[in-house]
Amino acid sequence: MTTLDAESLNQAIKEQSTLLKNLREQSAEQSLIDEAHKKLGDLKRSLGQIAAAGKERAKGGGEKKAAERLLLKTAKGTQDYGPAETACRSHIESAIKDVFTSYGGTGLDTPVFERKDILAGKYGEDEKLIFDLADQGGEQLALRYDHTVPLARHLASSLPSAASSSSKLFQFGKVYRRDRPVISKGRMREFSQADFDITGVWDTMVPDAEILSLLASVLKRIDVGEFTIKLNHRKILDGLFQVCGVPDDKIRSISSAVDKLDKLPWDVVRKEMTEEKGLDSSVADKIGEYVKLKGGVDLLRALEANDVLMGNANSKEGISEMGILFRLLDAYGVTKYISFDLSLARGLDYYTGIIYEAIVEASAPPASTGDPPVPPTAPVAPSKTKSAPKPQVDEEGEPEVDESSVGVGSIAAGGRYDNLVQLFTSAAAGDTKAGKKAPGLPCVGVSIGIDRVFALLWPKWIERGGRSKETIAYVMAPGDGLLEERIKLVSELREAGIKSDYLFKNKPKISAQFTASEKDEVPFAIILGGEELKAGLVTVKEQRWELVDGKRVKVMNEGQGDKVKRDELIAWINART
Repeated sequence: MTTLDAESLNQAIKEQSTLLKNLREQSAEQSLIDEAHKKLGDLKRSLGQIAAAGKERAKGGGEKKAAERLLLKTAKGTQDYGPAETACRSHIESAIKDVFTSYGGTGLDTPVFERKDILAGKYGEDEKLIFDLADQGGEQLALRYDHTVPLARHLASSLPSAASSSSKLFQFGKVYRRDRPVISKGRMREFSQADFDITGVWDTMVPDAEILSLLASVLKRIDVGEFTIKLNHRKILDGLFQVCGVPDDKIRSISSAVDKLDKLPWDVVRKEMTEEKGLDSSVADKIGEYVKLKGGVDLLRALEANDVLMGNANSKEGISEMGILFRLLDAYGVTKYISFDLSLARGLDYYTGIIYEAIVEASAPPASTGDPPVPPTAPVAPSKTKSAPKPQVDEEGEPEVDESSVGVGSIAAGGRYDNLVQLFTSAAAGDTKAGKKAPGLPCVGVSIGIDRVFALLWPKWIERGGRSKETIAYVMAPGDGLLEERIKLVSELREAGIKSDYLFKNKPKISAQFTASEKDEVPFAIILGGEELKAGLVTVKEQRWELVDGKRVKVMNEGQGDKVKRDELIAWINART
C-alpha cells in the first residue's frame, strides 16, 4: 500500500466505509463485502500506526500531553469469568472429561496458533473468520479456528506411529473466530471447545456410533435438558445435489448455503443459491423438496426406496452406511435422541461421511418455534411490510447484533473426515496430486462448545446453589484468636484431603470469621476454644443454605453445635460429606 499521511488516510477510511455500507445495502456478493471490509481494516491499522508514531515523537520531544484514559474492557467477543463462573465452567469441563475418559480417551494439547498455510483451505466460506497474526520472524501465523485441523496436522507429522498409538484422543482449549459475537448466548470470538476424536481404520460405522453414544452421554451427564442430535451423511447430501442437477464445482458452495437453513428461512437460502451462486432455480426447487425431510429409521426406509437416490453411487453408499449406523445406535440405546435431517450440511470442507450437531430448545432464536420452515417449490410472494430500520454498526463497521433475536445455536457438532490427514502428508511430500499414494488416517470426532453449554447451565448453577469454592471446613476461634492452633488444625485437615480455610487475622472477631465462612457457603464451621482444646474437644456447627425468592439464604441454626473429639474430627467430617 502506498504510504499516506493521516489526513489522506482519514479520507480513504471515510470513502471505504461508504463503499462497504453501499455493498451491504445492495446485497452484493459476499466476496466483495469481505474484500472491502479487509481493506477498511488495513486502512484503520495504518492510521493507528501513524497515531502511535506521533505519540512516540511527542514523548521524545518533551511535549506534554494530557494522559489518555485507559479503556478497561476486554476485546470484542471476549469476556472475563469471575470465580463463581469459573467454578461452573470447571464443573462442566470436569464432567465432560470424566465421560471422555470413561470411553477410553487420552489427552492431547496443541498450540493455540498455527502456521497459516496449515489452516488455509480447510474451512470453506468460513475461512474469512480466521484470525491472522502479524508476521513473526518470517512465519505467517494464525490463531487456531478449531481443534480438528491441528489434530490432523499432529497425526500427519506423527505417522506411521500415530496409526498404531492411541486411537481415542481428546482436547480441551480455546479457539478463535472473527465472527459476530453474542456474549449472552455463548457465541464468542474466543471460546473453549472440548473435542473427542477416534482415529484409524475400523469396521464401517462402529467408531461413528461410539462418538454419537459419547455425545449423548456427555449431554445427559452435564444436564442440558432435552436435546436432539441432528444427523446426516455427506455422501447422501452430495448424491442428492448431483441427482438434482447441481454441477460438481458448485456442490461445496451450495452445501454451505444449505447449512444456513437452521438460521435462515428457505426463501433466503434459495435466493443465495440462485442469485449469488448462479444455481438454476429449478435445481434449487428440487433441493428444497429433499432438505425438508427429517425423521429416523422411517426416513432411512423412504430413502432406500427412492430409485433416483439409490441410482447415484454417492447417495447409495451413504444410505447403506446409515442403515448400519442406525442398527448400532439402537444397540447403544441412543436412537431416541437422533433426528435424521437432510437439511443438515455442516459447511466445513473436510467432512467426508456422517455429520451431526446437538441442539436444545434454546438453540433456536427466541421467536422461533422450531427449525426454519422449508416451503413448497412455488415462488414466495414478496411481503408488503415496512422496510426494516437500518441496523446500528459497531466500531468495526459491522452491524450490531440484536441479542434478543439470536439463539445459542448448536452446542456440539462434528463428523467424519477421512482425507484431512492425507491432505497434509500429501502436501508435505510436495505433490498435492499424490493424495491417493500419501499415507493417511481416517478420523471421526465431535466438538462440544463449552461457552454455549455454560450459557445454558449458568442460571441452573445459580439456582442449585453452585459454589465458587470447594471449602468444606472453616476453622475459627473467638477471643485471643488461637492463631497457631487454627493453623495446625487447618494443616491437618488439608493433609487428610478436607478442603479447609481460616481468616488471616491474629485476633479476628468471631462475627468476621462467620461472615467469611458464610460468604463461601462453607458447610462446617469448626470453633476452637481454649478450655475445649485442653479437654480434647472442638465445636462444629453445620451450615446450609437454600434458595428463597431467587436468593441464597442461610438456614438459621439456633443450636450451639456438636462437641467432637479433636482426634476424631476428620472421621466425623468424612462421615457427613
